[in-house]
Amino acid sequence: QVQLVESGGGLVQAGGSLRLSCAASGRTFSNAAMGWFRQAPGKEREFVARITWSGGVTDYAESLKGRFTISRDNAKNTVYLQMNSLKPEDTAVYICAADFTLPGSPIRRLQYAYQNWGQGTQVTVSS
Repeated sequence: QVQLVESGGGLVQAGGSLRLSCAASGRTFSNAAMGWFRQAPGKEREFVARITWSGGVTDYAESLKGRFTISRDNAKNTVYLQMNSLKPEDTAVYICAADFTLPGSPIRRLQYAYQNWGQGTQVTVSS
């Protein structure tokens, strides 16, 4: 098992930026690909981004490419999500997840591919 704790959420105006962090503990972080998902009120959880175990390959939801950047620091057991040019429709709880099954696979966007989940951090973008 791995424990995941997100931080960095908050209230930001449209056009602003936030950097989310997800700290992992309890299992070898570098053995997992990491993903970010988000869930807005009344909507299903959706894929945001993924990064392979080495950090060498990333994948993004099509609508977020160019605005969001996922990265990781295996020495710090942390994955990040840099979010720029935020829009009100980006308002959601952002949740990180770990995939130990296929850590080298670059594209795994479905929730069932991830075995461990954090509690999430709220991001609110005002217009």
